[in-house]
Amino acid sequence: MDDAQDTDAALVAACFEEIAARGWPRLSIPAAARAAGLPLDIARRRVPDRCALLLRFGALADSFALKDAPAEGPSRDRLFDLVMRRIDFLQAHRAGVIALLRAVPFDPMAATLLAGASLRSMAWLLEAAGCGGTGPQGSLRAAGLLAVWGYTVQAWQRDDSADLSATMAALDRALTRAEQAQGWLSPRRDAGSAPQDVPFTEQEG
Repeated sequence: MDDAQDTDAALVAACFEEIAARGWPRLSIPAAARAAGLPLDIARRRVPDRCALLLRFGALADSFALKDAPAEGPSRDRLFDLVMRRIDFLQAHRAGVIALLRAVPFDPMAATLLAGASLRSMAWLLEAAGCGGTGPQGSLRAAGLLAVWGYTVQAWQRDDSADLSATMAALDRALTRAEQAQGWLSPRRDAGSAPQDVPFTEQEG
């Protein structure tokens, strides 16, 4: 990582420690910066507010997932690997992320921001897996993968195993359901074929 990424990673880590300790509503980015030993002017420039923190966190999670991602192999296997890489990033900040997720339903602005940012992240993962995440069909796939992601994150929050086996099992089930949509993981369709609804429309407990 370059200096800016190192700074971002340190500040984000400190912020999520603050969230774990104090809760999302009481997060103080300046206090987190001080705890990380970062100058306040740099912290202000890199993460000026809580919305910026969420976007920065998502970008770091994407970078972690996409770095050295496999370029060959079945799209499903590559997508499984990419999603689990992103989960691994969450795992590194587990207490803070879980505290954030519990608070988000009571923060409409954060919830809206996260939904849009997560959809963009899913498009990147699809592109990396060779599935295609752009255009009308790509948007359908991204929406389906967002449902897969949400289901997997729910399982991750309950998973206290060292190897995240329950999370991986949930992701495998979710991808299997998503594959039931004809061609959902295929990078191409016949021009005349209409996309079918992704069957993964409801998250299970």
